[in-house]
Amino acid sequence: MSMQPMGSGEIPAETVRVAKAAFPKGSLAIRVRDELGPLFTDAAFVDLFPARGKPAWSPGRLALVLVLQFVEGLTDRQAAEAVRARIDVKYALGLELTDPGFDFSVLSEFRDRLVQADAGLRVLDAILSAARDKGLLTGGGKARTDSTHVLSSARELCWLELVAETLRAALNALAVAAPDWVVQVAEPNWFRHYATRAEDSRFPKARTKRTEVGQRIGRDGMRLLEAVFSPGAPSGLRAMPQVEVLRQVWLQHFHLVDGEVRRRAPKDRPPGVKRLVSPYDAEARTGAKRDIYWDGYKVHLTETCGSRTPNLITHVATTKATVSDFDMVAAVHTGLARRQLLPDEHLVDAGYVSAQHIVAARRDHKVDLVGPMVPGPSWQGRTDSSFPASAFTIDWENRKVTCPGDKTSTRWARESAGDRIEIRVQFSTADCGRCPVKDSCTRGPRRKLTFQDQDIHEVLHQRRAEQKTDEWKARYQLRAGVEGTISQGVGRCGLRRSRYRGLAKASLQHQLTGAAINLARIDAHLTGAPLAPTRTSHFAALRPADPVIDGAEPAPD
Repeated sequence: MSMQPMGSGEIPAETVRVAKAAFPKGSLAIRVRDELGPLFTDAAFVDLFPARGKPAWSPGRLALVLVLQFVEGLTDRQAAEAVRARIDVKYALGLELTDPGFDFSVLSEFRDRLVQADAGLRVLDAILSAARDKGLLTGGGKARTDSTHVLSSARELCWLELVAETLRAALNALAVAAPDWVVQVAEPNWFRHYATRAEDSRFPKARTKRTEVGQRIGRDGMRLLEAVFSPGAPSGLRAMPQVEVLRQVWLQHFHLVDGEVRRRAPKDRPPGVKRLVSPYDAEARTGAKRDIYWDGYKVHLTETCGSRTPNLITHVATTKATVSDFDMVAAVHTGLARRQLLPDEHLVDAGYVSAQHIVAARRDHKVDLVGPMVPGPSWQGRTDSSFPASAFTIDWENRKVTCPGDKTSTRWARESAGDRIEIRVQFSTADCGRCPVKDSCTRGPRRKLTFQDQDIHEVLHQRRAEQKTDEWKARYQLRAGVEGTISQGVGRCGLRRSRYRGLAKASLQHQLTGAAINLARIDAHLTGAPLAPTRTSHFAALRPADPVIDGAEPAPD
């Protein structure tokens, strides 16, 4: 299909007249069109279509349909029906009232084009650009970031279901590509075991019987892989995605012991970052965050906060579930810098912040990264009567450290530890042995310290001291509002469950979710809708204030 640019973009007069009469108070679609104008142009998506072919429906209008679809949580059929039947949607799209719209399958095809070109960010960027032009968004100020889990659209599988479904998926794909060859290599009992879904049959309850079933599936899969990779197999079968998934799953879960296929022991299996969890979503992984475990992905949302303009989502990033929040700080700042939306102050939780990140954010982007520092691992930092690393005086120029007992270190070594530099310091055994406060300093024969370069070390201990103050706690309270953004994304757009399979399609879903939330918030700002207050139960509202005794501070909640 080729792209034919649409007309002037003006709303037909009859559509305006009928819409204003039918919606005297307006609607979200009407208000957003009146305030922001045409959000998307066909020119922004011209590279997604060939120069020749059957004319396609306007991609600029399709982009707006996708966003409105997520605003209201519609299916493709419902979204296409809204374009055909709803006056306010025709107003937002600038269509004649008699326009018949399009078939619902056009939305799926357009999403595929966006995914293939990694063009989902263009949708979010266009809304942010329009908001900036209207003064609803500026750089600087404050922003906050948090992440949440996203369940894969593929069902969670137990181990036996995983290997059985992986083998069945490969057999089904091969049956389409080379049916005659599959009939030749398939053993008679394969049609009984793998013709239907694994969930349609019952696995035995006894552990020994389940082990036997797993070994049988392992032998069958190994037999199929040997046939596919044999010289007589049709060309092209090895490169099929389902065959590659089968090979990876069998490599991760089975091995040969004395010529027999056996299941790998837990210690012999690959880590979760590499382990496949479903043959139908090969990029999904098992993630863990505190006490939550899930199969799928993780999404990171960054939004503006603390100003009189609406809080808008300025960055959306979707990753595999095993990617740590620590690894996303630089990517978030780079994305915000590209849009010229870097904040002066960036509020995050403990999962995103470290002394290295604080220093790098200041150096590279002039951003003050604010978040609670994780306490040090040493026992001295957890005991009030002991001496943590902050109690030692460091002479960086002369490479000497002085302890609280006024003794000087005897060793200073600068060593590489992975992607960072560590400085290792130790004191004399004789000095520590006769020190009167040795039990409060070390449990070994002498005190040893490990710290990083001066700028990182000073930031670390400065932040740990600051976060104990009331001023820092009041400053950090603003970060909690991002939980409401995640809640809005879950309730309005189904943020925590992927609609589609694969990381690229999940990323597009979350970019459209961010765009939809922004439109909803701009509309709320235009109508003066107040922010929803934090809910308090009727019983909790009756709680009396904690008493203050002898000038002491009130007890924390």
